[in-house]
Amino acid sequence: MEKGNYPTDLNDLFRMTDEEILSSGDRKKPLIGITTYEKDGASCVANLYVNSVILAGGAPVLIPFCDDIALLSEIVSGLDGLLLTGGGDISPLFLNEEPHPKLQDVDLSRDCWEFAVLRMAALRQVPILGICRGHQLINAAFGGKNYQDIPSQHTGSVIQHSQKQSREFVSHTVMVKPDTLLASLIGDGRVAVNSIHHQGVREVAPGFIESAVAPDGVNEGMESQIASIFSVQWHPEGLACVGNKKMLGLFCHLVKEAEIYARAKGFHFRHVSLDSHCDTPMFFPEKIDIGVRDDRLKIDLPKMMDGKIDAECMVAYLPQKERDAAASKAATQRADEILAELKRQISLHHDRVGQAFSESDLIQLKQAGKKAIFLGIENGYAIGKDISNLSRYRDLGVVYMTLCHNGNNDICDSASGIPEYHGLSDFGKDVVREMNRVGIMVDLSHASEESFYDALNISSMPIIASHSSCRALCDHRRNLTDDQIVALARKGGVIQICLYQDFLTSDGSADVKCIVDHINHVVRLVGVDYVGIGSDFDGGGGISGCNAVNELINITKELIRQGYSDNDLAKIWGGNFLRVMNRVQQGC
Repeated sequence: MEKGNYPTDLNDLFRMTDEEILSSGDRKKPLIGITTYEKDGASCVANLYVNSVILAGGAPVLIPFCDDIALLSEIVSGLDGLLLTGGGDISPLFLNEEPHPKLQDVDLSRDCWEFAVLRMAALRQVPILGICRGHQLINAAFGGKNYQDIPSQHTGSVIQHSQKQSREFVSHTVMVKPDTLLASLIGDGRVAVNSIHHQGVREVAPGFIESAVAPDGVNEGMESQIASIFSVQWHPEGLACVGNKKMLGLFCHLVKEAEIYARAKGFHFRHVSLDSHCDTPMFFPEKIDIGVRDDRLKIDLPKMMDGKIDAECMVAYLPQKERDAAASKAATQRADEILAELKRQISLHHDRVGQAFSESDLIQLKQAGKKAIFLGIENGYAIGKDISNLSRYRDLGVVYMTLCHNGNNDICDSASGIPEYHGLSDFGKDVVREMNRVGIMVDLSHASEESFYDALNISSMPIIASHSSCRALCDHRRNLTDDQIVALARKGGVIQICLYQDFLTSDGSADVKCIVDHINHVVRLVGVDYVGIGSDFDGGGGISGCNAVNELINITKELIRQGYSDNDLAKIWGGNFLRVMNRVQQGC
C-alpha cells in the first residue's frame, strides 16, 4: 500500500490486506523494539526512528512508556533487537553525581524504565543500537562516566554539539577509528554527522571501546568488545531517511544481527538445549540459592531463563584427597550431602525447575515451561572403595560419573600426576563394568590417555568426555587428541567442548569463535554426531562473550553465522549427549 494511494472502500482495503499477507508467505522480519517517551499521556517517538528500521528491513515495535517491570520483561522477551532513542537529559543520580547547574530537563521515570529495558535486553543478548541519549544510557548502565554538560565540563575548547538546523542536515565531522565495527559499516576517517546534544560520554564503559570522536575530543561512538551492542552520539535516523546509505547501514547492521538472534531464539524455543557440566553446587557452602539471580554464580534459574538453556548437568565435585578408609568414607558422605542439597533446592523451586532422570523427563519439563537439572558426580573418589554406591547413586538420579579429577584415585590415573596403574586399576575396571550395568555414563574428562583407552576398551557402552576440548587446537593435557576423538566416536560417544580459557587457546584470548573452532574441528574430524557443549561454569569455565549460562546463546548465534542447520544445532545442543545417555540407560 503506497503512501498517498489509500483505498476508500473497505472491501478493497481488506482484499489488498489479504493479498499482501498471502504474498509475504513465511517471510518474517525481525522485531526491533524502539523506546519511547511520554508526552501528554501518550507514548511517543519520532517517525524517523521507525522509518529507518523499516528501510533497513526490520519490523519496528514501539515499547510503551511503562513502569510495570513484569510487563516490560514480557515485551522484551518478544524482541529480536532494541533501538534506544534520543531525548532529554539523564539524571546524574544514576551516575552517583549531583546535578550540574547546566543540567536540563530530566525525566526520572523514563530513565528508570529505559534502564530496566536495557538491562533485560542485555541479559538476554538482544542486539542493541543506542542513539544520542541511548548512547549515553548504555555508557551509564555499563559503568562509564558521562558529561552532564559538555561546554562547561569538557577541558579545552569545544565545537557546537547542538545544531539549530534540522537533523536531516550534517553540522560537523567525526573521526571514525579503524578496525572497529563502526568503521566496517560507514568507513574509517572523517565522516560528516549531525549533532543535537549537550550531554555526552566522558569515559567509555569497561568492556567497550571508542569507535568515533569529535574534533574537540568528545566521544561520538562506542561498541562492546563482547556483545552485539554499539552506539553513536549523533542522529543517524535523520540522515538515513533522506538517502544517506552510510547511516542507513547502522540500522541494517542492527536488523541483520536481530535476524540471527531471532533464528537462535527460535531454535532454543523449538529444541531442547543442554549444558553437560557445571560446578554450581561448589557454592553451596556460601549459602547460595539457585532460584535467585546471584552475581557470584554463572548459573542460576534466572540466567537459564535469560539464555534459553533448558537443562544443566550439575555435579557433586570432590577434590582428590587421601585414599585411606576414613577419607574414602568421608568423600562418600560429602557427595551425599551435595546431592541432597541440590535435590532440596530443586524441590524448593519446583514451580520453575525439576530433576530430570531421562530425556523424556527433560522434554516434559520443557513442555511445562520449566528448567531441568541432571545430577552428576565429578570424581569417582565419591564412591570410596564401595562399588555398591554406584547403584545407590543411580537411584538418586546420577546420570554420569567422571572417573577421576586432578589426581589419581582408586579407579584410575588422572591426566594430572604420575601414572600409578598406567590406566585403570582392577577396581576401576570393575567400576566401569558396574556403571554399564546400572546405567551411569562413564565420563573420561580428567582421565589420562591410558585410562581413556582402558575404559573405552572395557566399556560395553559409549562413553563421554563431559567437559574437554581439542588438543590439536590447544595443547593441554586435559584436552583430547585427534586419535582419542576418533576412538570416542567409533564407540558412539561424544566430546562436550569445555569453555575453560586454557583449554581453548594457549594465548588467553579465547572468544565465542574459538569455541566454535573446537566444534568445527570435531565436526571435520568425525562428524556432527559426536560433539556437544560442557561449559564448566562455576568451576573455572567462561570466556569473554560467553561467561555465564545466559550468554550460551551466543554460541548458537555464531554457529548460525557459520552455516549450521537447526538439525546440526539440535545435535550439538544436547542431542548427541542424550543419545549416549539413552543408550547407556536402556542397555542396563
